[in-house]
Amino acid sequence: MAKSRFEYVRTYEQDGILLPNTYVVIRLDGRGFHRFSARYNFRKPNDKRALCLMNATAKQVMGQIPDVAGAYGQSDEYSFVLRRECRLFDRREAKLVSTFASTFTAHYQFLWPQYFPDTRLDGSMLPSFDARAVLYPSLREVRDYFSWRQADCHINNLYNTAFWTLVLGGGLSEHDAEQALMGTNSGDKNELLFSRFGINYNNEEAMFRKGTMLVRDVCSADPSSPESTDSRDVPDQHEKSKRQVEREEKARRKAEIVEMHVDIIGDEFWKNSARWIS
Repeated sequence: MAKSRFEYVRTYEQDGILLPNTYVVIRLDGRGFHRFSARYNFRKPNDKRALCLMNATAKQVMGQIPDVAGAYGQSDEYSFVLRRECRLFDRREAKLVSTFASTFTAHYQFLWPQYFPDTRLDGSMLPSFDARAVLYPSLREVRDYFSWRQADCHINNLYNTAFWTLVLGGGLSEHDAEQALMGTNSGDKNELLFSRFGINYNNEEAMFRKGTMLVRDVCSADPSSPESTDSRDVPDQHEKSKRQVEREEKARRKAEIVEMHVDIIGDEFWKNSARWIS
């Protein structure tokens, strides 16, 4: 490229490089989705079409970016965890964040007609997502992060279920429903739903209550992968041969992406975590 006297402005560009050998979690959130969901008449308290659209979009992102080990989604947010060895964009934060936000937004809009065939997107209000990157030093913090997001899903969904049941089933105004739930705990909300409306919250769809966990089952593509490995024993990317790195990336690209609606706070889910996150 020819040089010019204006090229000095490039010296103002600063790359934020994320620490090596750490897990990177990219969390995306819908921008202005409260208004967006109202504009397109999302069903309350949960619109299964919208949640399935989020899950399908996340799978597309995982399919395009093999460094994503797993992802968790609820409502209008999705969190993607990148392998500790990830070198994508030389771990430049701005590139990672912008790539995930733009890729997710593009696929969400592209897939929209499959899930909302009778509702056309209006150019005056299109869906978009912002993103942030957070680093975690070990699998322990990654597990606690996903547990935090699932606990948040439970708290929010139980509240929304009780709130919209009072509004749609009980005839209360939104203000009165908010007042009725003020100061209540989980037990109170469960009792309200069952005693007044005959709703057993535990019978609500697992996707609504627990969110969605997506994992890349590398063993399905590479049977030689270890069933269980302590993440601290995983060799650094620079210690692997080029052939080994290429083989592992190929296996990740071919691996099945498994969708689950399960408890990820307890120990059971994490027993074979090395199958997907190492």
